[in-house]
Amino acid sequence: MANGNANGNGRRKSRRRLIVIGGCLLLLAAFGLTAVRGNGKALDPSRLAAIEKGDLARSVVATGKVQPLTKVQIKSKASGIVKRLFVDYGDTVKEGQVLAELDREQLEAAVREARANLLAAEAAWERNKIEAEGPDLPFLKSALERARTLYADGLIAPSILEDADKAWQMGLNKQTAAKSQAAVSKAEVEKARAALERYDTDLRYATITSPMNGLVLSRDVEVGDAVSSILILGSQATLVMSMGDVSEVYVLGKVDEADIGKVYMGQRARIVVESFKDKSFEGKVTKISPLGVEKDNVTTFEVRVSIRNPAASSRPT
Repeated sequence: MANGNANGNGRRKSRRRLIVIGGCLLLLAAFGLTAVRGNGKALDPSRLAAIEKGDLARSVVATGKVQPLTKVQIKSKASGIVKRLFVDYGDTVKEGQVLAELDREQLEAAVREARANLLAAEAAWERNKIEAEGPDLPFLKSALERARTLYADGLIAPSILEDADKAWQMGLNKQTAAKSQAAVSKAEVEKARAALERYDTDLRYATITSPMNGLVLSRDVEVGDAVSSILILGSQATLVMSMGDVSEVYVLGKVDEADIGKVYMGQRARIVVESFKDKSFEGKVTKISPLGVEKDNVTTFEVRVSIRNPAASSRPT
């Protein structure tokens, strides 16, 4: 009987231990579930991400303007008033295409006047050339020799001989003067011809054509505006238009001296422009300035990144 009671007590104690241990496990499980749920709040799916294996890239950020490979300023070689404009900014043009035309009325009048001056100068030169040849001199010389013979035979008075000699001398003087005038007339002809050529050239220059294939970046004049000749005023002449070759563009950015060591020639670059924020363009580093520029105690280096732009999708800024 004593053994039976002892065994019964042992089993009851073991059962109570199991119950206590099970209760503790339930409490731990409940505590863990509460911790995972964050006091009952679900995790934001946007804060979850799949683990991926990849390479880490170091990046260097630089800002700059998109510029065309080639940019030219169109200025007129003739002075005048803009009469017609055939293109506007944003238009794509071909080499030799007419861009604008100046008023030709005054230029055409100047050509007509110059041509008339040339004809008058040529007529004067021809007249002086004939006089310089002395066409009357053979007759005057023959008359003088005949008068001398007749005077020697006592057939004419001394005054007749003097008149013949005087006519001969005047003929010689006239020939000498004509030769000098012929030289002046020839110079006047060359001057008039040069003026005609200049006005003819100005008339041709009244039609302004494109020197290249490219994109019109800006149009700086309107119909009725006066333009000055670049041949007269040089760089101060009126700007008519700006054009650029956008088959290839580039970004000239500034890189901090702390990052310039990460940049090298031929390095690939990704460019994002304001007009295409959802699109990036591939480029490569084509120039790195060897000399830094210090401003406000910050030293930066110019870096040029070229972008192939066959469709002109990246416009210069």
